Amino acid sequence: MGKFVNNVDEFFDFCEKNEVEFIDFRFTDIKGAWHHISYRKNAVDAKMLEAGLPFDGSSIEAWQPINESDMLLKPDIETAFMDPFTADPTVIVFCDVFDIYKGQPYEKCPRSIAKKALQHLEEAGIGDAAYFGPENEFFIFDDVQIWDNINQSGYKVDSEEGEWNMSTKFEDYANTAHRPGTKGGYFPVMPIDSMVDLRAEMMQVLEEVGLEVVLGHHEVAQAQGEIGIKFGTLIEAADNVQKYKYVVKMVAHLNGKTATFMPKPLYGDNGNGMHVHQSIWKDGKNLFYKEGEYANLSETALNYLGGIFKHAKAVAAFTNASTNSYKRLIPGFEAPSILTYSSQNRSAACRIPYGAGEAATRIETRFPDSTANPYLAFAVLLLAGLDGIKNKDIPVGPMNEDLFELSLDEIREKNIPQMPHTLREALEALIADNEFLKPVMTDEFIDTYQHYQFERQVWPDEARPTAFEFASTYSC
Repeated sequence: MGKFVNNVDEFFDFCEKNEVEFIDFRFTDIKGAWHHISYRKNAVDAKMLEAGLPFDGSSIEAWQPINESDMLLKPDIETAFMDPFTADPTVIVFCDVFDIYKGQPYEKCPRSIAKKALQHLEEAGIGDAAYFGPENEFFIFDDVQIWDNINQSGYKVDSEEGEWNMSTKFEDYANTAHRPGTKGGYFPVMPIDSMVDLRAEMMQVLEEVGLEVVLGHHEVAQAQGEIGIKFGTLIEAADNVQKYKYVVKMVAHLNGKTATFMPKPLYGDNGNGMHVHQSIWKDGKNLFYKEGEYANLSETALNYLGGIFKHAKAVAAFTNASTNSYKRLIPGFEAPSILTYSSQNRSAACRIPYGAGEAATRIETRFPDSTANPYLAFAVLLLAGLDGIKNKDIPVGPMNEDLFELSLDEIREKNIPQMPHTLREALEALIADNEFLKPVMTDEFIDTYQHYQFERQVWPDEARPTAFEFASTYSC
Protein backbone atom coordinates (compact mmCIF):
# COMPACT_ATOMS: atom_id res chain seq x y z
CA MET A 1 0.00 0.00 0.00
CA GLY A 2 1.09 3.60 -0.54
CA LYS A 3 3.66 4.57 -3.15
CA PHE A 4 5.08 2.01 -5.53
CA VAL A 5 7.84 4.20 -7.01
CA ASN A 6 9.84 7.18 -5.75
CA ASN A 7 11.71 8.36 -8.84
CA VAL A 8 12.08 7.85 -12.58
CA ASP A 9 14.60 5.02 -12.27
CA GLU A 10 12.29 3.13 -9.92
CA PHE A 11 9.41 3.79 -12.31
CA PHE A 12 11.10 2.02 -15.20
CA ASP A 13 12.19 -0.81 -12.89
CA PHE A 14 8.54 -1.08 -11.78
CA CYS A 15 7.46 -1.28 -15.42
CA GLU A 16 9.97 -4.03 -16.14
CA LYS A 17 9.00 -6.02 -13.04
CA ASN A 18 5.31 -5.89 -13.99
CA GLU A 19 5.95 -6.49 -17.71
CA VAL A 20 4.13 -3.25 -18.53
CA GLU A 21 2.89 -2.85 -22.10
CA PHE A 22 1.17 0.55 -21.78
CA ILE A 23 1.60 3.72 -19.73
CA ASP A 24 -1.68 5.49 -19.10
CA PHE A 25 -1.31 9.20 -18.31
CA ARG A 26 -4.33 10.69 -16.51
CA PHE A 27 -5.46 14.20 -15.65
CA THR A 28 -8.55 15.78 -14.13
CA ASP A 29 -10.79 18.36 -15.78
CA ILE A 30 -12.67 21.25 -14.20
CA LYS A 31 -15.67 19.14 -13.17
CA GLY A 32 -13.53 16.37 -11.68
CA ALA A 33 -13.71 13.82 -14.51
CA TRP A 34 -10.62 11.76 -15.32
CA HIS A 35 -9.16 11.82 -18.85
CA HIS A 36 -6.34 9.65 -20.17
CA ILE A 37 -3.97 8.95 -23.01
CA SER A 38 -2.13 5.63 -23.36
CA TYR A 39 1.42 5.32 -24.67
CA ARG A 40 3.23 2.16 -25.59
CA LYS A 41 5.78 1.60 -22.86
CA ASN A 42 8.71 1.42 -25.31
CA ALA A 43 7.76 4.86 -26.69
CA VAL A 44 8.32 6.57 -23.31
CA ASP A 45 11.70 7.55 -21.90
CA ALA A 46 12.99 9.71 -19.06
CA LYS A 47 13.40 12.79 -21.27
CA MET A 48 9.77 12.60 -22.36
CA LEU A 49 8.61 12.35 -18.74
CA GLU A 50 10.65 15.43 -17.89
CA ALA A 51 9.60 17.49 -20.91
CA GLY A 52 5.90 16.62 -20.75
CA LEU A 53 3.40 15.05 -23.10
CA PRO A 54 1.51 17.21 -25.64
CA PHE A 55 -2.28 17.16 -25.88
CA ASP A 56 -5.16 19.27 -27.20
CA GLY A 57 -6.48 21.53 -24.41
CA SER A 58 -9.28 22.90 -26.59
CA SER A 59 -11.03 19.52 -26.58
CA ILE A 60 -11.51 19.66 -22.80
CA GLU A 61 -14.64 21.56 -21.67
CA ALA A 62 -14.03 25.10 -20.38
CA TRP A 63 -10.29 24.98 -21.05
CA GLN A 64 -8.33 26.39 -23.99
CA PRO A 65 -9.50 28.15 -27.19
CA ILE A 66 -8.77 26.41 -30.47
CA ASN A 67 -6.08 28.93 -31.41
CA GLU A 68 -4.09 28.20 -28.22
CA SER A 69 -4.87 24.53 -27.80
CA ASP A 70 -1.43 22.97 -27.30
CA MET A 71 -0.72 22.01 -23.70
CA LEU A 72 1.53 19.61 -21.83
CA LEU A 73 0.85 16.85 -19.34
CA LYS A 74 3.52 16.79 -16.63
CA PRO A 75 3.61 13.29 -15.10
CA ASP A 76 3.89 13.02 -11.31
CA ILE A 77 5.87 9.81 -11.48
CA GLU A 78 5.53 8.98 -7.76
CA THR A 79 1.79 8.39 -8.26
CA ALA A 80 2.32 5.37 -10.54
CA PHE A 81 0.26 2.23 -9.93
CA MET A 82 -0.90 -0.76 -11.96
CA ASP A 83 -4.36 -0.58 -13.53
CA PRO A 84 -6.18 -3.64 -12.13
CA PHE A 85 -8.76 -3.72 -14.93
CA THR A 86 -6.93 -3.67 -18.27
CA ALA A 87 -6.35 -6.82 -20.31
CA ASP A 88 -2.71 -5.86 -20.94
CA PRO A 89 -0.36 -4.75 -18.14
CA THR A 90 -0.86 -1.00 -17.85
CA VAL A 91 0.61 1.46 -15.38
CA ILE A 92 -1.36 4.63 -14.52
CA VAL A 93 0.37 7.94 -13.74
CA PHE A 94 -1.31 11.11 -12.47
CA CYS A 95 -0.43 14.28 -14.36
CA ASP A 96 -0.58 18.02 -13.86
CA VAL A 97 -1.29 20.33 -16.79
CA PHE A 98 1.30 22.88 -17.96
CA ASP A 99 0.52 26.06 -19.90
CA ILE A 100 3.14 26.49 -22.64
CA TYR A 101 1.91 30.01 -23.46
CA LYS A 102 2.42 31.39 -19.96
CA GLY A 103 5.25 29.03 -19.02
CA GLN A 104 3.61 27.94 -15.76
CA PRO A 105 1.24 25.36 -14.28
CA TYR A 106 -2.13 25.76 -15.96
CA GLU A 107 -4.42 28.03 -13.97
CA LYS A 108 -7.44 25.82 -14.76
CA CYS A 109 -5.76 22.54 -13.79
CA PRO A 110 -7.46 21.42 -10.55
CA ARG A 111 -4.47 19.45 -9.29
CA SER A 112 -2.18 22.43 -9.85
CA ILE A 113 -4.64 24.68 -8.00
CA ALA A 114 -4.60 22.27 -5.05
CA LYS A 115 -0.80 22.40 -4.99
CA LYS A 116 -0.91 26.20 -4.96
CA ALA A 117 -3.30 26.06 -1.99
CA LEU A 118 -0.71 24.06 -0.04
CA GLN A 119 1.97 26.53 -1.05
CA HIS A 120 -0.24 29.35 0.26
CA LEU A 121 -0.63 27.52 3.58
CA GLU A 122 3.14 27.47 4.04
CA GLU A 123 3.71 31.02 2.78
CA ALA A 124 1.09 32.28 5.24
CA GLY A 125 3.22 30.84 8.04
CA ILE A 126 0.25 28.97 9.48
CA GLY A 127 1.16 25.34 8.85
CA ASP A 128 3.28 23.01 6.78
CA ALA A 129 0.81 20.16 6.23
CA ALA A 130 -2.93 19.82 5.67
CA TYR A 131 -4.59 16.45 6.10
CA PHE A 132 -7.87 15.50 4.50
CA GLY A 133 -9.97 12.38 4.96
CA PRO A 134 -12.94 12.17 2.56
CA GLU A 135 -15.73 9.63 3.05
CA ASN A 136 -17.39 8.99 -0.31
CA GLU A 137 -20.73 7.16 -0.22
CA PHE A 138 -22.16 5.39 -3.27
CA PHE A 139 -25.14 3.43 -4.58
CA ILE A 140 -25.00 0.12 -6.45
CA PHE A 141 -27.90 -0.42 -8.85
CA ASP A 142 -28.80 -3.36 -11.07
CA ASP A 143 -30.25 -1.26 -13.86
CA VAL A 144 -30.51 2.44 -14.76
CA GLN A 145 -32.67 3.94 -17.52
CA ILE A 146 -32.62 7.63 -18.47
CA TRP A 147 -34.52 9.57 -21.11
CA ASP A 148 -34.38 13.29 -21.78
CA ASN A 149 -36.20 14.57 -24.85
CA ILE A 150 -38.28 17.60 -25.84
CA ASN A 151 -41.57 15.88 -24.99
CA GLN A 152 -40.52 13.45 -22.28
CA SER A 153 -37.96 13.02 -19.56
CA GLY A 154 -37.46 10.59 -16.76
CA TYR A 155 -35.33 7.98 -15.10
CA LYS A 156 -35.71 4.61 -13.46
CA VAL A 157 -33.22 2.89 -11.19
CA ASP A 158 -33.56 -0.63 -9.91
CA SER A 159 -31.94 -2.73 -7.21
CA GLU A 160 -32.72 -6.11 -5.76
CA GLU A 161 -32.57 -4.34 -2.39
CA GLY A 162 -35.26 -1.82 -3.34
CA GLU A 163 -38.42 -2.03 -1.27
CA TRP A 164 -40.35 -1.43 -4.51
CA ASN A 165 -39.39 -5.02 -5.43
CA MET A 166 -41.14 -6.62 -2.45
CA SER A 167 -43.93 -7.92 -4.70
CA THR A 168 -41.89 -8.42 -7.87
CA LYS A 169 -41.96 -11.90 -9.41
CA PHE A 170 -38.48 -12.61 -10.75
CA GLU A 171 -38.08 -14.99 -13.69
CA ASP A 172 -34.85 -16.74 -12.71
CA TYR A 173 -34.97 -16.80 -8.92
CA ALA A 174 -37.27 -16.42 -5.96
CA ASN A 175 -38.12 -13.15 -4.26
CA THR A 176 -36.61 -13.68 -0.80
CA ALA A 177 -38.14 -10.47 0.65
CA HIS A 178 -35.03 -9.71 2.74
CA ARG A 179 -34.59 -5.98 2.12
CA PRO A 180 -33.38 -3.02 4.20
CA GLY A 181 -36.27 -0.69 3.32
CA THR A 182 -36.13 3.09 3.25
CA LYS A 183 -33.54 4.38 5.76
CA GLY A 184 -33.12 0.82 7.04
CA GLY A 185 -29.75 -0.06 5.57
CA TYR A 186 -27.31 0.87 8.31
CA PHE A 187 -25.24 -2.20 9.28
CA PRO A 188 -27.68 -5.09 8.63
CA VAL A 189 -26.06 -8.48 8.03
CA MET A 190 -26.74 -10.80 5.10
CA PRO A 191 -29.10 -11.57 3.48
CA ILE A 192 -30.49 -8.03 3.95
CA ASP A 193 -27.06 -6.62 3.09
CA SER A 194 -26.70 -8.06 -0.41
CA MET A 195 -23.45 -6.23 -1.24
CA VAL A 196 -21.00 -7.83 1.21
CA ASP A 197 -18.98 -9.73 -1.40
CA LEU A 198 -19.07 -6.84 -3.87
CA ARG A 199 -17.72 -4.39 -1.28
CA ALA A 200 -15.08 -6.92 -0.23
CA GLU A 201 -13.86 -7.13 -3.83
CA MET A 202 -13.77 -3.34 -4.03
CA MET A 203 -11.76 -3.15 -0.81
CA GLN A 204 -9.24 -5.69 -2.06
CA VAL A 205 -8.76 -3.91 -5.39
CA LEU A 206 -8.42 -0.54 -3.63
CA GLU A 207 -5.53 -2.00 -1.66
CA GLU A 208 -3.98 -3.28 -4.88
CA VAL A 209 -3.83 0.28 -6.23
CA GLY A 210 -2.19 1.64 -3.08
CA LEU A 211 -4.99 2.82 -0.82
CA GLU A 212 -5.04 1.85 2.85
CA VAL A 213 -8.53 0.47 3.41
CA VAL A 214 -9.95 0.60 6.91
CA LEU A 215 -13.52 -0.67 6.66
CA GLY A 216 -16.59 -1.19 4.51
CA HIS A 217 -20.28 -1.28 5.33
CA HIS A 218 -23.82 -0.89 4.06
CA GLU A 219 -25.06 2.68 4.43
CA VAL A 220 -28.45 3.94 5.59
CA ALA A 221 -30.23 3.93 2.22
CA GLN A 222 -31.19 0.82 0.31
CA ALA A 223 -28.50 -0.18 -2.21
CA GLN A 224 -26.02 2.22 -0.59
CA GLY A 225 -22.50 1.51 0.63
CA GLU A 226 -19.32 3.12 1.89
CA ILE A 227 -15.69 2.09 2.14
CA GLY A 228 -13.39 3.86 4.60
CA ILE A 229 -9.97 4.93 3.34
CA LYS A 230 -7.11 6.28 5.48
CA PHE A 231 -6.64 10.05 5.30
CA GLY A 232 -3.73 11.69 3.51
CA THR A 233 -2.26 15.04 2.59
CA LEU A 234 -4.50 17.26 0.47
CA ILE A 235 -3.07 16.03 -2.85
CA GLU A 236 -2.91 12.40 -1.73
CA ALA A 237 -6.52 12.53 -0.52
CA ALA A 238 -7.77 14.04 -3.79
CA ASP A 239 -5.77 11.50 -5.84
CA ASN A 240 -7.28 8.76 -3.69
CA VAL A 241 -10.81 9.98 -4.42
CA GLN A 242 -10.08 9.56 -8.13
CA LYS A 243 -8.75 6.05 -7.56
CA TYR A 244 -11.64 5.18 -5.24
CA LYS A 245 -14.35 6.26 -7.68
CA TYR A 246 -12.62 4.46 -10.55
CA VAL A 247 -12.33 1.19 -8.62
CA VAL A 248 -15.87 1.26 -7.22
CA LYS A 249 -17.39 1.95 -10.64
CA MET A 250 -15.26 -0.65 -12.42
CA VAL A 251 -15.76 -3.46 -9.89
CA ALA A 252 -19.51 -2.87 -10.03
CA HIS A 253 -19.39 -2.76 -13.84
CA LEU A 254 -17.46 -6.03 -14.11
CA ASN A 255 -20.02 -7.67 -11.84
CA GLY A 256 -22.93 -6.59 -14.04
CA LYS A 257 -23.92 -3.74 -11.72
CA THR A 258 -23.64 0.04 -11.94
CA ALA A 259 -22.26 2.35 -9.25
CA THR A 260 -23.04 6.03 -8.77
CA PHE A 261 -21.81 8.75 -6.44
CA MET A 262 -24.77 10.97 -7.40
CA PRO A 263 -25.93 12.83 -4.26
CA LYS A 264 -29.68 12.07 -4.45
CA PRO A 265 -30.71 9.26 -6.81
CA LEU A 266 -33.59 8.03 -4.59
CA TYR A 267 -36.47 10.25 -3.55
CA GLY A 268 -37.31 9.87 0.14
CA ASP A 269 -34.15 7.99 1.13
CA ASN A 270 -30.73 9.14 2.27
CA GLY A 271 -28.28 10.48 -0.29
CA ASN A 272 -24.56 10.22 -0.96
CA GLY A 273 -22.25 12.58 0.86
CA MET A 274 -18.52 13.13 0.89
CA HIS A 275 -17.83 13.99 4.52
CA VAL A 276 -14.40 15.63 4.71
CA HIS A 277 -12.17 15.35 7.80
CA GLN A 278 -9.55 18.11 8.04
CA SER A 279 -6.64 19.23 10.19
CA ILE A 280 -3.60 21.50 9.84
CA TRP A 281 -0.19 20.66 11.28
CA LYS A 282 3.08 22.53 11.79
CA ASP A 283 6.42 21.11 12.87
CA GLY A 284 4.76 17.81 13.67
CA LYS A 285 2.09 19.37 15.91
CA ASN A 286 -1.65 19.30 15.31
CA LEU A 287 -2.78 22.94 15.31
CA PHE A 288 -6.41 21.90 15.78
CA TYR A 289 -5.78 20.30 19.20
CA LYS A 290 -5.97 21.95 22.61
CA GLU A 291 -6.63 19.71 25.58
CA GLY A 292 -9.46 20.75 27.87
CA GLU A 293 -11.34 22.87 25.35
CA TYR A 294 -14.68 21.78 23.86
CA ALA A 295 -13.98 18.48 22.05
CA ASN A 296 -10.28 19.38 22.42
CA LEU A 297 -10.64 21.96 19.65
CA SER A 298 -8.11 24.78 19.58
CA GLU A 299 -8.90 28.40 18.76
CA THR A 300 -7.13 27.83 15.43
CA ALA A 301 -9.55 24.99 14.61
CA LEU A 302 -12.57 27.13 15.51
CA ASN A 303 -11.28 30.04 13.43
CA TYR A 304 -10.66 27.66 10.52
CA LEU A 305 -14.22 26.36 10.80
CA GLY A 306 -15.49 29.92 11.19
CA GLY A 307 -13.95 30.78 7.84
CA ILE A 308 -15.61 27.81 6.15
CA PHE A 309 -18.99 28.78 7.59
CA LYS A 310 -18.54 32.47 6.74
CA HIS A 311 -17.86 31.63 3.10
CA ALA A 312 -20.08 28.52 3.05
CA LYS A 313 -22.33 29.63 0.21
CA ALA A 314 -19.39 30.32 -2.09
CA VAL A 315 -17.60 27.19 -0.85
CA ALA A 316 -20.69 25.16 -1.79
CA ALA A 317 -20.21 26.12 -5.44
CA PHE A 318 -17.23 23.74 -5.31
CA THR A 319 -18.13 21.23 -2.58
CA ASN A 320 -21.72 20.71 -3.81
CA ALA A 321 -21.22 21.19 -7.51
CA SER A 322 -24.47 19.95 -9.06
CA THR A 323 -28.15 20.89 -9.02
CA ASN A 324 -28.78 17.41 -7.59
CA SER A 325 -26.54 18.26 -4.61
CA TYR A 326 -29.21 20.49 -3.13
CA LYS A 327 -31.86 17.77 -3.27
CA ARG A 328 -29.71 16.00 -0.69
CA LEU A 329 -29.23 19.04 1.55
CA ILE A 330 -32.67 18.98 3.13
CA PRO A 331 -33.64 18.13 6.73
CA GLY A 332 -34.37 14.55 7.69
CA PHE A 333 -31.81 12.65 5.62
CA GLU A 334 -28.59 13.08 7.64
CA ALA A 335 -27.40 15.70 5.16
CA PRO A 336 -26.85 18.76 7.35
CA SER A 337 -27.47 22.18 5.88
CA ILE A 338 -27.38 24.05 9.21
CA LEU A 339 -24.04 25.80 9.71
CA THR A 340 -23.05 24.99 13.25
CA TYR A 341 -20.74 22.47 14.89
CA SER A 342 -21.01 19.85 17.58
CA SER A 343 -19.14 16.96 19.09
CA GLN A 344 -20.63 13.66 17.91
CA ASN A 345 -23.81 15.34 16.55
CA ARG A 346 -24.36 14.28 12.94
CA SER A 347 -27.12 16.81 12.37
CA ALA A 348 -24.61 19.69 12.48
CA ALA A 349 -22.80 20.77 9.31
CA CYS A 350 -19.56 20.08 11.15
CA ARG A 351 -19.09 17.16 13.51
CA ILE A 352 -16.14 16.82 15.86
CA PRO A 353 -15.35 13.09 16.01
CA TYR A 354 -15.66 11.51 19.47
CA GLY A 355 -12.72 10.68 21.69
CA ALA A 356 -9.98 12.15 19.51
CA GLY A 357 -6.59 12.73 21.16
CA GLU A 358 -3.90 15.05 19.90
CA ALA A 359 -3.06 13.00 16.82
CA ALA A 360 -6.68 12.54 15.73
CA THR A 361 -8.42 15.81 16.63
CA ARG A 362 -10.02 17.20 13.49
CA ILE A 363 -13.17 18.69 12.06
CA GLU A 364 -15.57 16.80 9.81
CA THR A 365 -17.54 18.92 7.37
CA ARG A 366 -20.60 16.88 6.43
CA PHE A 367 -22.19 18.90 3.64
CA PRO A 368 -19.85 18.16 0.66
CA ASP A 369 -20.67 15.46 -1.88
CA SER A 370 -18.91 13.54 -4.63
CA THR A 371 -20.03 15.76 -7.51
CA ALA A 372 -17.24 17.99 -6.22
CA ASN A 373 -13.91 17.99 -8.00
CA PRO A 374 -11.84 16.76 -5.02
CA TYR A 375 -8.82 18.94 -5.79
CA LEU A 376 -10.95 22.09 -5.98
CA ALA A 377 -13.19 21.17 -3.04
CA PHE A 378 -10.29 20.47 -0.67
CA ALA A 379 -8.40 23.56 -1.85
CA VAL A 380 -11.44 25.80 -1.33
CA LEU A 381 -12.14 24.37 2.14
CA LEU A 382 -8.51 25.05 3.03
CA LEU A 383 -8.57 28.59 1.63
CA ALA A 384 -11.79 29.45 3.46
CA GLY A 385 -10.35 28.01 6.66
CA LEU A 386 -7.10 29.96 6.31
CA ASP A 387 -9.11 33.13 5.77
CA GLY A 388 -10.99 32.33 8.96
CA ILE A 389 -7.72 31.90 10.89
CA LYS A 390 -6.47 35.21 9.51
CA ASN A 391 -9.64 37.06 10.52
CA LYS A 392 -10.31 35.07 13.73
CA ASP A 393 -13.81 34.08 12.63
CA ILE A 394 -15.91 32.24 15.19
CA PRO A 395 -18.56 29.73 14.06
CA VAL A 396 -22.04 29.44 15.57
CA GLY A 397 -22.08 26.69 18.20
CA PRO A 398 -21.55 24.30 19.67
CA MET A 399 -25.10 22.96 19.42
CA ASN A 400 -25.84 19.46 20.70
CA GLU A 401 -29.57 19.27 19.98
CA ASP A 402 -31.06 17.39 17.01
CA LEU A 403 -31.02 20.18 14.46
CA PHE A 404 -33.11 18.17 12.03
CA GLU A 405 -36.04 18.67 14.42
CA LEU A 406 -35.87 22.46 14.22
CA SER A 407 -38.45 24.23 12.09
CA LEU A 408 -37.39 26.89 9.61
CA ASP A 409 -38.80 29.55 11.96
CA GLU A 410 -36.74 28.15 14.85
CA ILE A 411 -33.59 28.18 12.75
CA ARG A 412 -34.22 31.84 11.92
CA GLU A 413 -35.01 32.69 15.57
CA LYS A 414 -31.73 31.13 16.69
CA ASN A 415 -29.94 33.08 13.94
CA ILE A 416 -28.23 29.95 12.61
CA PRO A 417 -26.85 30.37 9.09
CA GLN A 418 -27.69 27.74 6.47
CA MET A 419 -26.18 26.28 3.34
CA PRO A 420 -27.51 27.61 0.04
CA HIS A 421 -30.64 25.88 -1.22
CA THR A 422 -29.69 25.72 -4.91
CA LEU A 423 -26.59 25.64 -7.07
CA ARG A 424 -27.65 29.01 -8.53
CA GLU A 425 -27.56 30.51 -5.04
CA ALA A 426 -24.10 29.03 -4.44
CA LEU A 427 -22.71 30.32 -7.73
CA GLU A 428 -24.14 33.79 -7.19
CA ALA A 429 -22.49 33.76 -3.77
CA LEU A 430 -19.20 32.80 -5.42
CA ILE A 431 -19.49 35.77 -7.79
CA ALA A 432 -19.97 38.11 -4.81
CA ASP A 433 -17.56 36.42 -2.37
CA ASN A 434 -14.32 35.20 -3.88
CA GLU A 435 -11.52 37.34 -2.45
CA PHE A 436 -10.57 34.52 -0.06
CA LEU A 437 -9.76 32.39 -3.13
CA LYS A 438 -7.56 34.98 -4.84
CA PRO A 439 -4.26 33.91 -3.25
CA VAL A 440 -4.55 30.75 -5.33
CA MET A 441 -7.29 31.01 -7.97
CA THR A 442 -7.12 33.54 -10.76
CA ASP A 443 -10.00 35.78 -11.82
CA GLU A 444 -10.05 33.92 -15.13
CA PHE A 445 -10.48 30.56 -13.43
CA ILE A 446 -13.23 31.74 -11.07
CA ASP A 447 -15.07 33.40 -13.95
CA THR A 448 -14.68 30.31 -16.14
CA TYR A 449 -15.88 28.02 -13.38
CA GLN A 450 -19.05 29.92 -12.54
CA HIS A 451 -19.98 30.41 -16.21
CA TYR A 452 -19.32 26.74 -16.92
CA GLN A 453 -21.54 25.64 -14.02
CA PHE A 454 -24.38 27.93 -15.08
CA GLU A 455 -24.20 26.61 -18.64
CA ARG A 456 -23.68 22.95 -17.73
CA GLN A 457 -25.93 22.60 -14.69
CA VAL A 458 -28.14 25.53 -13.71
CA TRP A 459 -29.75 26.73 -16.94
CA PRO A 460 -30.46 23.25 -18.39
CA ASP A 461 -32.01 22.17 -15.08
CA GLU A 462 -34.12 25.30 -14.69
CA ALA A 463 -35.48 24.98 -18.25
CA ARG A 464 -36.79 21.44 -17.89
CA PRO A 465 -40.25 20.54 -16.59
CA THR A 466 -40.27 17.61 -14.14
CA ALA A 467 -42.66 14.76 -13.46
CA PHE A 468 -43.58 16.40 -10.15
CA GLU A 469 -44.53 19.62 -11.95
CA PHE A 470 -46.83 17.67 -14.24
CA ALA A 471 -48.40 15.91 -11.24
CA SER A 472 -48.89 19.13 -9.30
CA THR A 473 -49.58 21.66 -12.05
CA TYR A 474 -51.04 19.98 -15.13
CA SER A 475 -54.66 20.48 -14.01
CA CYS A 476 -54.18 24.11 -13.04
